[in-house]
Amino acid sequence: MSLGARTVAMAVALIGVRAGAQSAAAGKDIYGTCAGCHGGNGEGGKQGEYPRLAGQPAEFLVDSLRAFQRRERANLPMFPYTEPRELSEADMGDVATYLASIELPTRAPTFKSTDGALDRLLAMERVLVVPKVAGDVEAGRRLMREQCASCHGATGRGRPRLAAPRLVGQYPSYLRRQLQAFQRGLRGHEAGKGEGVLTDLTASDVTNVLAFLTAVQDAPDEPTDGGQTEPAPGRGGASPDGH
Repeated sequence: MSLGARTVAMAVALIGVRAGAQSAAAGKDIYGTCAGCHGGNGEGGKQGEYPRLAGQPAEFLVDSLRAFQRRERANLPMFPYTEPRELSEADMGDVATYLASIELPTRAPTFKSTDGALDRLLAMERVLVVPKVAGDVEAGRRLMREQCASCHGATGRGRPRLAAPRLVGQYPSYLRRQLQAFQRGLRGHEAGKGEGVLTDLTASDVTNVLAFLTAVQDAPDEPTDGGQTEPAPGRGGASPDGH
């Protein structure tokens, strides 16, 4: 897909998401079909065999569902669920809005003495900490800033206006598989199949980027002027400039 066509598609996705912004309740009902693989809270499953969807930008989720529906993105298990008769444009907007609204903390909440056992259990089920990757965190930070930040943000929180996904909090095994698919031309990327910034990344580079992303996953998110959330400066492995 050309850059111009992709820009138009993202604009249409954004309009669709905004139109369905009040339909998170409907999206929750639709998501019941997806929960068997992606988890009851959108946390993913089997340590990354199924990706985390919770907290992803709604624009990215709609863009992805459309790609599955048009067979532009190959994933056989997804095809039956994204057939037009099974998932309409309105459904996509609703389920994306619902998933984007889910927050998965990386720390256990502080409970009150009045909290019941069921409330405590449900709260703990929403806590998600992905495995940390051993690598050169500082080298990964530099690569993230130089190669990925323009779309995904300096700390991988994603950019909704670009329909660019959140990378922080995603399973490292899933991210590694997707990077390999991009590099082999098995999955399209903004820069084109098998082309762009991902082509030059070595296996060591990928490991270092994953080490950085998993190191900053528990840093508190703070809003920036651009509407993106970034870790608070000086915490969670981030440098003083917030990168």
